[in-house]
Amino acid sequence: MSVASANAVVVENLEKKFGAFTAVDRISFQVGKGEIFGFLGPNGAGKSTTIRMLCGIIAPTSGSGRVGGFDILTQQEQIKQSIGYMSQRFSLYEDLTVEENINFYSGIYSIPRAQRKDRIEWIVRMAGLEGLRKNITKTLSGGWKQRLALGCALIHDPKIIFLDEPTSGVDPITRANFWKLIKELAAGGVTVFVTTHYMDEAENCGRLALIYRGSLIAVGTPREMKTAFMRHAVLRIDIARPEEWNERLSAVDGVKETALFGASVHAVAADAAAAVAGIKNMFANASVTDYAVEQIEPSLEDVFVSLIEEYDRDQAAGAARP
Repeated sequence: MSVASANAVVVENLEKKFGAFTAVDRISFQVGKGEIFGFLGPNGAGKSTTIRMLCGIIAPTSGSGRVGGFDILTQQEQIKQSIGYMSQRFSLYEDLTVEENINFYSGIYSIPRAQRKDRIEWIVRMAGLEGLRKNITKTLSGGWKQRLALGCALIHDPKIIFLDEPTSGVDPITRANFWKLIKELAAGGVTVFVTTHYMDEAENCGRLALIYRGSLIAVGTPREMKTAFMRHAVLRIDIARPEEWNERLSAVDGVKETALFGASVHAVAADAAAAVAGIKNMFANASVTDYAVEQIEPSLEDVFVSLIEEYDRDQAAGAARP
């Protein structure tokens, strides 16, 4: 089986420049058929630019890629007809009803009239919109608009769906329900390519790619991210007023970087034992006794913070070299 036939998406050295600014810097990756592939990174990292190139919306500056077997350089229209795309802005017509929006998109995708009724009924059931068919879209909550937008993106039964920040701005319960739908789609053989900056959502993906400042800096499963890509220990320090201690903890010998995590501080350490000793010594010198420090399994957020910090240090070191 060839690489092209085994994968829904294949990208090689993909680059996008806007003038002198490089938004996406020669990235390469593959997405298997039926996979949930998470494309992660902070705002402005290049996620949406990449997804727009893959969806045939904008042309790359250089590099190549295939989506569903179609070339992103020469077959953009075939790509648009064969994929589902849901943007973070929910491309819905606010003055139409739920059913009218679904019907409109069935026309956009040229669903044969003989099949249209069955597809609309499936979308309504899949998205749980049975009781909202006649509601005007602008009166819906963000969560219901999200479900409707997903339904409209699926009306033509695509085998690949791109979701660009689909849970941005919705509450945690709505996000959890949405991911349940995504998993059901993948179980049915749909390839799901999803961009997000919510690190907790990444656990739902089969594989992840981290993009930062246009560069792809890690690709792997959530478990691989926490093991192969996280070479240092993570310590959790529970202390009153953690925001006041965060910077001081980062200066302890053996601690590479620190970050606030709720009511705790997470510290990345090259040598866990030395760092723990240094932290305890610092608290002893400050006459602080009410604290706890322990080594924990890194979260994906720990991993990504560490990888980004390391990337920035490497870039700074490279720029400083003559």
